[in-house]
Amino acid sequence: MRAPSFWNNPQNAPGWQARLLAPVGCLYGRATAKRVSKSADFVADIPVLCIGNLNAGGTGKTPTTIALLQRLQARGVDAHVVTRGYGGSLEGPIRVDERTHKAAQTGDEPLLLAAFAPTWVAKDRTAGARMAQEAGAEIILMDDGFQNPTLHKDASIIVVDAARGFGNGRCIPAGPLREPVGAGLSRADLVLSIGDAQSQSAFSSRWGDQISTPQAKGALEPLQTGMDWTGTPFLAFAGIGYPEKFFATLRGLGATLVQTHALDDHQPLTSSLLARLDADADRLGAQLVTTEKDAVRLPIAYRHRVLTLPVRLELEEWSPVDQLLDRLLAKK
Repeated sequence: MRAPSFWNNPQNAPGWQARLLAPVGCLYGRATAKRVSKSADFVADIPVLCIGNLNAGGTGKTPTTIALLQRLQARGVDAHVVTRGYGGSLEGPIRVDERTHKAAQTGDEPLLLAAFAPTWVAKDRTAGARMAQEAGAEIILMDDGFQNPTLHKDASIIVVDAARGFGNGRCIPAGPLREPVGAGLSRADLVLSIGDAQSQSAFSSRWGDQISTPQAKGALEPLQTGMDWTGTPFLAFAGIGYPEKFFATLRGLGATLVQTHALDDHQPLTSSLLARLDADADRLGAQLVTTEKDAVRLPIAYRHRVLTLPVRLELEEWSPVDQLLDRLLAKK
């Protein structure tokens, strides 16, 4: 599903679509407020850190979770991930095995995260937390679920794309938000904005006065693999929240993109779709390339034919995050 363009209009100049849908958005926001006010079903014996967002769609939660896992592992902390597994068929709770599970079973993000740390897919997040705790986790990173009250959160990080911010500031379907900005930020312990310097400046100007929690700033940087991106024409495709960011990253590396395909977020990469993309690439003399998250959904027959560009989150300053982790780990 592609996000409607009017979701990202400035709040002080809402389009007619946003105004028309505003009453429904208010009802959506009230429903979220009612849901998050409920008491948690389960309080773990170990800290639970939620990596969530206010926006529907991709904001960078998965790279953030990977960065936090690596930060914790550098401290010698055994961190596990609990996730619902969007699009997967498994109810769980089950520990993801990246060697044997498929994205259709677990969802693409859990399959990617499982390469970095023990990852549990569970439609019931409390059951997943129990399993992680019993397996020896010292801290749980809950991927998404900020608006889900069933599992008690000791702290929450709100991840936001700096270029898009909180869109027009309105709730679904009038805007991109799962809940109003003020209500969501009041429950957050840290806001992490992801984007380049220009986007960060625009985000601060538009939303900075509404953020009273500590804030960290970062950017998604390509992982240096030694690949020369300048000598080959590419056909790029991506089924992530905002594929245009991936295409811009490739162009920033000097890649020539002769064709791009923006797929729906989590869209299945069927053999027929890949055959069509492969034929287009052959006709154009181009190399297929996609994201790390899309790569885990590739059929086996195409994995050797498609290049992957991995990215990692780089923070300007880790101290706000480290202070939050210190506080959580002191509870162990």
